[in-house]
Amino acid sequence: MRGAYDQIVQRGAEVVAVGTGDVEYARRFVQDESIPFPVLVDDRAEAARAASVRKVNFATLLCDPRSFRGARRAHREGYRVKKSGKRVNQLGASFVMGPGSQVRYSRIDEHTADHAPLEELLGALPPPAA
Repeated sequence: MRGAYDQIVQRGAEVVAVGTGDVEYARRFVQDESIPFPVLVDDRAEAARAASVRKVNFATLLCDPRSFRGARRAHREGYRVKKSGKRVNQLGASFVMGPGSQVRYSRIDEHTADHAPLEELLGALPPPAA
């Protein structure tokens, strides 16, 4: 999202990340990774539960070959986990909302390396302002 942030803003949208760590973890993440958008903390998993985002058991977390391949690919691309959040087994999700309460796009991750394709997210947004 960081790399596409300007494209997203040009379409009149905003990115908001919701993390599983605490406030200090989120602050360091924003600083260390130069995150240009707001990062909120879902310390008690309220947002995750409201969105029906599932968790996986630790055996699945460690042994799912899809997650292993995704972790290996991310490592090759230079991404590193510096510190995990409180709920390392919490899967992710991506939503495009608005205007109002309209859900324009929804994707719940199936495993830890499963993320919404950027093209799908951008496709759910209005075209760039002229």
